[in-house]
Amino acid sequence: MAKKNLLSEKEYQRYIIDYLVKHNKYVERKNADFDRLFAMDKELLFKFLDTTQPDTMKALRKVYKQDAEEIIVQVINNGCTSEKGSLIKVLKEGVDVGNGSYHLDLMYTKPATTFNKDLTRKYEQNIFSVAEEIWANDEERIDLVIFLNGLAIMSFELKCNEAGQTYEDAITQYRTERSPKSRLFLFKAGTLVNFAMDLNEVHMCTKLDEEKTYFLPFNMGNGEGVDAGKGNPLRTDEYPVCYMWQDVLTKDSILELIEKFIFIEKKEKRDMNGKPIRGAKPKESLIFPRYHQRAAIQSLLSDVKKNGSSQNYLIQHSAGSGKTKTIAWLAHRLSSQHNDKNKQIFDQIIIITDRIVVDSQLQRAVLAIDHQSGLIRVMDDKCSSTDLANAIDSNTKIVATTIQKFPFAMEKVKNNKKKTFAVIIDEAHSSTAGKDMAAVTMTLSCPNVDEDATMEDAIVDEISRHGKQPNISIFAFTATPKPTTLELFGTLNKQGKKEAFHVYSMKQAIEEEFILDVLQNYTTYNTYYTLNKEIAEDPKCKTNDAKRQIARYVELNETNVAQRTEIIVEHFRQHVMSELGGQAKAMVLTRYKENALTYYKAFKAYIENKKYSDLNTLVAFSGKVKLDGDEKIYTEVSENGFAEELLPDKFNTDEYQILIVANKYQTGFDQDKLCAMYILKSLTGVNAVQALSRLNRICPPYKKKTFVLDFVNSYEDMKKAFARYYTTTILSNSITPSSITDIEAKLDGYYIFAPLDIETGAKLMMKSSITSAEEKQMNFMLGKAEKELKKRSIEEQKEIMTTMRHFVRFYEFLLQATCYEDIELHKKYLFVSAFIDYVDISRSGYGYDLKGKVKAINFVQKKDKEHKDEKLNSNPIVKLPTADDFGLTEDKEKKLSEIIDEINSKSGKAYDNDIVVKSMLQIRDLMLKSEKLKTAAKNNTEDDFSFAFFDNIDDALIEGLDQNQDFFSLLLNNDEMKRQVLGIFAGEIYRSLRQSR
Repeated sequence: MAKKNLLSEKEYQRYIIDYLVKHNKYVERKNADFDRLFAMDKELLFKFLDTTQPDTMKALRKVYKQDAEEIIVQVINNGCTSEKGSLIKVLKEGVDVGNGSYHLDLMYTKPATTFNKDLTRKYEQNIFSVAEEIWANDEERIDLVIFLNGLAIMSFELKCNEAGQTYEDAITQYRTERSPKSRLFLFKAGTLVNFAMDLNEVHMCTKLDEEKTYFLPFNMGNGEGVDAGKGNPLRTDEYPVCYMWQDVLTKDSILELIEKFIFIEKKEKRDMNGKPIRGAKPKESLIFPRYHQRAAIQSLLSDVKKNGSSQNYLIQHSAGSGKTKTIAWLAHRLSSQHNDKNKQIFDQIIIITDRIVVDSQLQRAVLAIDHQSGLIRVMDDKCSSTDLANAIDSNTKIVATTIQKFPFAMEKVKNNKKKTFAVIIDEAHSSTAGKDMAAVTMTLSCPNVDEDATMEDAIVDEISRHGKQPNISIFAFTATPKPTTLELFGTLNKQGKKEAFHVYSMKQAIEEEFILDVLQNYTTYNTYYTLNKEIAEDPKCKTNDAKRQIARYVELNETNVAQRTEIIVEHFRQHVMSELGGQAKAMVLTRYKENALTYYKAFKAYIENKKYSDLNTLVAFSGKVKLDGDEKIYTEVSENGFAEELLPDKFNTDEYQILIVANKYQTGFDQDKLCAMYILKSLTGVNAVQALSRLNRICPPYKKKTFVLDFVNSYEDMKKAFARYYTTTILSNSITPSSITDIEAKLDGYYIFAPLDIETGAKLMMKSSITSAEEKQMNFMLGKAEKELKKRSIEEQKEIMTTMRHFVRFYEFLLQATCYEDIELHKKYLFVSAFIDYVDISRSGYGYDLKGKVKAINFVQKKDKEHKDEKLNSNPIVKLPTADDFGLTEDKEKKLSEIIDEINSKSGKAYDNDIVVKSMLQIRDLMLKSEKLKTAAKNNTEDDFSFAFFDNIDDALIEGLDQNQDFFSLLLNNDEMKRQVLGIFAGEIYRSLRQSR
């Protein structure tokens, strides 16, 4: 189809529908064909079932007669909406009707080979359909919905740029005008993915959560290689997003996504110290691949299909690319990849990584994609080389092992000429470096390894010594390939130079906000010293005396460890420590292990001398070390007091804040609480990029800010190091203290904010928590400012928002890098930051959550007054709560209402919230009178009490059945819903009964 000049949303809808019908062989349906209670097109569902499984359908109609179709719909709906169920599960596995007597498949995937003609025919009988203007409920009409065999799988909100709207307006629509409780959008049970799309960009989400809905870009990237940024390339013949209807929405693509990509990820909920929370439900996420992940897998599979095991591949994917999932998808696909002659290409897939945690993540991801028994085996530290040899000789399709066993694995596969292997190497990390690095390099006969050598160097050396083996293809993943890595694994381009086979650039990852730009707040000590000297001596700068006294900035003596120790510790305490709700951490980079130990001892002595009880350090270096004039032999373990492998978990707790390292943890160490880095060693090239990149992980829900203070290197060193991966401007190279006052004056000149609103809003933002009324007040003030902004022209609005972002950006740098302090300016900063997030509700990412923002800011209140030895008045009479006093709080009532909405969505009912809430309170009162529960409360912990509580629910429901027979009957027949609804009261009932006499 030729490119049309689309002027409206309706024209855009029609353009896509016409393409899907003409080229992708979709069936166009009317919105009247959609059953909103079950999010399906029943007519097409039964057309598919009758066509592909006529015998089973005939048997079901014979048994269930005129109720057959209604029963099948209910079974499918229950499979989608039950706690352990989901739409993706019923699509992949089908459903069983009549206690398992009859099985129905709900889709047929493309067979791996062409041998089975019946499966191929059924695959071709899948029915893809599209309908516009679908009503999810009485108030919500969706632009486009895609169906597979009658089941709604994708939704689209379309915007036409020519009509003055963009994908951002579509995101706003999903966040503010689409109910997550509608059956169409019910998490796991409704659509698999929802797209916000204009003519230029596409963004997606898999779970609607009102204003907090998390959107991801689904764009190709604009540009070539490491210069590729966000967005899509412009085209003369088609729209930039044409890949959606020309590729993503083709039948084979959708079936591939459902069968091979989409899965439900479960993560344990953990406390602040990283420990699993007992009894907490795992957090579930529906995983849909990002564009670059899907493109990388497809490109690799296509090349492998053509070239078999003859090639090696380098995949240069930046941090933030979702590499663990990409590796899981690749391993799974390679394990069943066939060539054009229907012959399997690889007999076994071996994944090499140095992180057992990642290995277990890989295992869970692979099994979530495909539950096939014996598909993957993880060889952890307890497994010997013999165990690995047995695994390689076995029929296990995927074997994951550690980097320490890499030499043995390579020797084993090299000598096994009867099998073909795909070896996937995860980026060489150093979280287990040190003794393991030394072991590997010794095994690989690399006695002259450089101090800065990494696992990557050792791997390259090993493979280059053996040469390319015809039965082995290596797939190497790295964010920052060294020249030797490119030479060994790279693909020849048209200019005859080696390059990565597939690239997801650091630039694109930063622009798409998956990682942070670590050079945003990079500064050298010379600049740091000059800035602070200027501020401390300028009478116009409002800096308090205490800060001036602490910040005794000096011309640095290179050998003065004490000076640097004081500067680092005090900077961390003043500017970094309160970030991320008080969880922020820092890393100090030293050249040699002697340096690391010297600084570690200096830090401990300084902290002890200052009596800082809230600050603790760890040290990381390999081997043993002696200090001049000290005969004692030191090790990392002797200083930290625990095993080397425990350090990452220990550092993740609230007990430790600073990690001092020498050639460890500078690559591959993923600690998202790391906010600051203090550099005391020379860094060049890829080592500089890898080291500073330890800071680039985002840390939701916090808006993380990073800071680098470099005592050794220059701005030019850093710019040169990063140039191969990302071109950036280093802000602190040119900023001056007067910059912020110039920007503030410009901002004030726009008259967007009322001074009283800034004062009131900042006070709210500085509270530890806010009430619903205060949240409404804050939103009113922000909304008032937004109305003022929108009175201006589009161009002026852009200029104002740019100025606001510059203001926040510059102020944050000064706040972190200097002793600058201005209370009024800080209030303005808080309010402007909140306003930017408020206006940015239309952007990708986590959306707007004021309460989350207040929590994330965690503004540390100054100590107001100390109370010592104050007299207390005696009041010995304490009134215990009775059942009559025991009301339903606003939060509990809201939670119960949400559960009832969810039950209505799942069951197709329409229970009235108020009536159900009153009925539940009556059930609660019946349970408060239960003698069994009184005894259980007095003799058990709250956790153990829950067993008795749920055992007695049925008695109370039966006793109160006449209060609300329909709803209580539903609960009696559904344990999951029963626990959801009445579980709300368990804690309060326990506490009330325990206190009663």
